[in-house]
Amino acid sequence: MNTNLELARDNMVENQIRTWDVLDPRVLDVLGRLQRENFTPERYRHMAFMDVELPLGHGEVMLKPIIQGRILQALAIENGQRVLEIGTGSGFLTACMTALGGEVTSVEQHADLADTARHNLAQAGLARVNVTTADALKGYAPSGTFDRIVLTGAVFALPEQVKTWLKPGGRLFAVSGESPAMQALLHTRVDDSHWQTEDLFQTDIPYLNHAAPPSRFVF
Repeated sequence: MNTNLELARDNMVENQIRTWDVLDPRVLDVLGRLQRENFTPERYRHMAFMDVELPLGHGEVMLKPIIQGRILQALAIENGQRVLEIGTGSGFLTACMTALGGEVTSVEQHADLADTARHNLAQAGLARVNVTTADALKGYAPSGTFDRIVLTGAVFALPEQVKTWLKPGGRLFAVSGESPAMQALLHTRVDDSHWQTEDLFQTDIPYLNHAAPPSRFVF
């Protein structure tokens, strides 16, 4: 065991994530147990536990630990639930959701990132996860509906087709709005036609492909 790594991991959980109102013991346990550094690009591995976004290529980022903690807490994944993740990235959030008992389907549009995520997940011994290479917001059609959905990139407005993929009673996490003042929102599908939305926190993350605000003419 690398004592310095374990100390850095403990500090991340106790001094960053917990202090940002992440108090769910299951979430804290997973974030403290999984080896985040192994999901971090080699050149940024020394920054794996810092409160920063880390570049993954193609304009994608590995979200801050505090954001990942709030996402996991909001989703409240229960054992055996079907989870859809849009934007796999390095696979760390995927790993956390799988470790919490989710049966995760993760969609990543960039083949090289999808391959890296599959490798990272296999190295972590996590088999109950399917990483698919596809553009989730353009032409993707999932098999069935899901108990939980998470968008790991921002959207100007939540796409209607994504909402149809959520089961009644399910939860959907998305960051919506216009940079630099976006809102992290938890959408709960009450039934076929009714939704509840909870405003969780303000943030600013890169947009998913096809999800940025419309271009505006400037005179």
